Amino acid sequence: MSKKDFERETDYMLSIQIAKNLLEKGLLTEEEYAVIDTKLIEKYQPKFGTLFSETT
Repeated sequence: MSKKDFERETDYMLSIQIAKNLLEKGLLTEEEYAVIDTKLIEKYQPKFGTLFSETT
C-alpha cells in the first residue's frame, strides 16, 4: 500500500467515525449518514474502508 493509499484510508476512517458519532448522538439521520458515507467514499476512494461501510 502506498503512502497516498494509506492516507486516503485513514482520512476516510476518521471522517466516517465522526459521522457515526453524530449518528449515535442523534444529530444525523440514517439518510444523512448514508449520503455522507457515499460522498466520503467518492472523495477518498478507500480500498479497505468500504469493507466496514454500512451503506455499500
